[in-house]
Amino acid sequence: MKAPFVIFLTMILLFGCIGGKGENPGNTATLKREGSIPGNAIKMFPAIDIYPPILNSSEWHDPIPLGAPVNTAGAEDSPFITPDGKTLYFFFTPDPNIPAEQQLFDNVTGIWVSDKQSNGSWSEPERVVLQEKGKLALDGCEFVQGNLMWFCSAREGYSGVSLFTAKRMNGKWQDVQYAGDKIMKEYEVGEMHISANGRELYFHSGRTGGKGGLDIWMSKMDESKEWQEPVNIAIVNTADNEGWPYLSSDGSELWFTRFYSGSPAIFRSIRINGTFSEPELIVSQFAGEPTLDDEGNLYFTHHFYNNSKMIEADIYVAYKK
Repeated sequence: MKAPFVIFLTMILLFGCIGGKGENPGNTATLKREGSIPGNAIKMFPAIDIYPPILNSSEWHDPIPLGAPVNTAGAEDSPFITPDGKTLYFFFTPDPNIPAEQQLFDNVTGIWVSDKQSNGSWSEPERVVLQEKGKLALDGCEFVQGNLMWFCSAREGYSGVSLFTAKRMNGKWQDVQYAGDKIMKEYEVGEMHISANGRELYFHSGRTGGKGGLDIWMSKMDESKEWQEPVNIAIVNTADNEGWPYLSSDGSELWFTRFYSGSPAIFRSIRINGTFSEPELIVSQFAGEPTLDDEGNLYFTHHFYNNSKMIEADIYVAYKK
């Protein structure tokens, strides 16, 4: 089963290059998320979830969904929590079953951000607009490190899905730059995470030399500030799909998603004396895309399914004991 943004990426790859002017308002105001959600959408809750996430570790409390205003009856996906736990980025689309080419014009599908308030609640999310006014783009799978954001995008002028960077300057994300052919074409980098010291790039890819499906790879930055040839992190990979990596701030834990017993599940590998260990299952059953704050609280996406159809997706959290 695939997350909404993964479905979107797959479809965009089929459609190829996005061209021409669209109706995306770019840096102008966008619609509120709630107003874009279909009237017949069902807001899911744990009490009616037939496939709830299953915690397989005693280190955390049972996972729970974040409340409003983050989660809605639409699909919240691809979370990224900043290390201080104060800012949450995520991907939103009002209906995961709407074709990707229609999402290009809905003015709400894309990256959103919410800040944690002093009382522990989350602020009303705001859209992160990364495309120029009047040009088409769908952005997601964001990774933020300080004032630098990496993100996936299918956008006008580029074929398929590529990685881009943006810088936060004067309170606004701007200066969007293509990540380059070495990253995209030679190394075939997919969703990614960079270590806190900026020296290690973890990513998933179906590039040759792996164990099959998507594998997790790592590239180190050399003294000339160039990413070296990636190496396969063999101990965490199988013939199935492993991806959506996250590395803890201290570099000691590698988290990722693996398709396990028919659905996405979250695994963790601990680095001991510089070597990653055999991964352990942490959360199973339609749980994926892990991200943690420095207190060890685990945020992830949970997908609600019924009769093999995705109903919606929410951001969940399992608080560290």
